[in-house]
Amino acid sequence: MSPTVSPTQLKVLEDSLLNTSGKVPLHERFRSLFTLKSLKNEDSIRIISKGFQDSSALLKHELAYCLGQIKDPAALPVLESVLRNPSEDPMVRHEAAEAMGAISITESIPILKEYLSDPDRSVRETCEIAIARIEWDKTAEGANTEEAMKDENYTQLYTSIDPAPATSGLLAGAPKPDDISQLKIDELRAQLLDTKRPLFERYRAMFALRNIGSPAAVDALAAGFSDDSALFKHEIAFVFGQLLSPHSVPSLIEVLQNVSESEMVRHEAAEALGGIATPEVLPHLKEWVARDDAPVVVRESCQVALDMWEYETSGEFQYANGLEQSTTMPISVA
Repeated sequence: MSPTVSPTQLKVLEDSLLNTSGKVPLHERFRSLFTLKSLKNEDSIRIISKGFQDSSALLKHELAYCLGQIKDPAALPVLESVLRNPSEDPMVRHEAAEAMGAISITESIPILKEYLSDPDRSVRETCEIAIARIEWDKTAEGANTEEAMKDENYTQLYTSIDPAPATSGLLAGAPKPDDISQLKIDELRAQLLDTKRPLFERYRAMFALRNIGSPAAVDALAAGFSDDSALFKHEIAFVFGQLLSPHSVPSLIEVLQNVSESEMVRHEAAEALGGIATPEVLPHLKEWVARDDAPVVVRESCQVALDMWEYETSGEFQYANGLEQSTTMPISVA
């Protein structure tokens, strides 16, 4: 059940997210954003949509992510306008396209198809995956999965709406013994790394490996950081942020420290490290907050990641605490 708030509380969240005072730190704005996401109503969509006037690409990409996770068609007009804006940062446009896929309305397909030849590769690839996601949702497997999710006994390992569903057999529930064998992991690793396959199929292998979650599965996922697609690599980093496995820390630190890597990938690695919150992570996050040569999106991601690190190690009850609510809401920062 989504929490309810008063008009006064809603105004507090709006002022925080939109930084109307000019004094709200970015990490506090993120907490307000995820509080609004948890409301899942027209007011939250309206307020989140206002944030696209901000100058921070990191914040705007997170706004798009949250609108997709709310999964309300009322958010489609603003997401479409973001995708259509050629002057917007590609990281934001890609996230808007992904959110359209998460909302999964057939009418979005023609719009997404318009950008399959976009000048930016991450936008092109995201539109390809979003179209495949919408089409999968309309298949028998997709429809059966949606119906199964209505059952109160349905076990969903992760609450996020993913760009692609996990490979068949690993869609939900605890993996069966045969699904976590080294043979199965090797098979999924091969699918993950096979650049001749459609990206949607490779993403399905990626989320299947996430659902397995073992150190061997983490190693298989980390092999994907050798790919030449920034979009693909940033999604692996996001998955590591969901898994919260200390086993992934060395590969994530390597990505963050690689100045030749795409900012989109490094930003996702930083936020994953903040969520994992092991002691060795902290110096690296502090370094990239302080470095003069840090790209803006990397610096801002490390600032948010430091707040996540402090939350994970503080014993605080709730990350999305824009109103100091006592309702626990799972958080995946994109």
